[in-house]
Amino acid sequence: MFNLKGRVAVVSGASSGLGQQMALALARQGADLLILARRVERLEDFKPKLEKAGAGKVITAKCDVTSTEDIDAAAALAEKEFGKVDILLNCAGSSKDKGVVEMTDEEWDFTIATDETSVFKMTRAFAKIMQKNKYGRIINIASMYGLVGNTEIHTIAYHASKGAVVNFTRAVAAELATDGITCNAICPGYFETELTKAVLDTPRFQEFAKTHVPMERYGKPGELNAAVVFLASDEASYVTGAILPVDGGYTAI
Repeated sequence: MFNLKGRVAVVSGASSGLGQQMALALARQGADLLILARRVERLEDFKPKLEKAGAGKVITAKCDVTSTEDIDAAAALAEKEFGKVDILLNCAGSSKDKGVVEMTDEEWDFTIATDETSVFKMTRAFAKIMQKNKYGRIINIASMYGLVGNTEIHTIAYHASKGAVVNFTRAVAAELATDGITCNAICPGYFETELTKAVLDTPRFQEFAKTHVPMERYGKPGELNAAVVFLASDEASYVTGAILPVDGGYTAI
């Protein structure tokens, strides 16, 4: 089960953090990969690791997920190099963390463009390719903060954008179901990345995790992999519109 040899996966945000972890998970199952990010030099450094892990063909491309032109160029490249796209993993994102009273228009617009509108633009471009073959697996990386509020970090635009991704996922799932395309979302809890390390390593957060996360810790590298591989697989053909928290139980209480 879960063999992805011959399947073509596109991963945004693959230059660091969760994007790299999940790209490696797909590589270990044998997928061909188009990895995307703004920092293309980091993609080139990462490429040999994917090949060593068991990926098929791997190509890289610079792509700003807020740019329609970059996204359309990446979609054209994927179709030219592979002839199809089977899996789309929308992982790229960033955030300006402020509360509702303090947040500026510019900070709000940046977060919504990067974390919400980008998912729409990527899905629009690559779903068109999937429709040609009547097959697709779209996986959106949302957040547990798209399901609940929080009292620890004021990040109103991030909550709003990830909540939008959750219901965008359901709408796409319903719209594209008859095209053989599934669309699901993963809602990670606290995982260490370049963006979160400084916060997670503080004594205050360690105490917060012990009192608010049932498993009393944040996620370890690789603990999202099973969810990604499952949703990307042929076997998940009847799973669509699902919103899967991987959060150590945070949203269960």
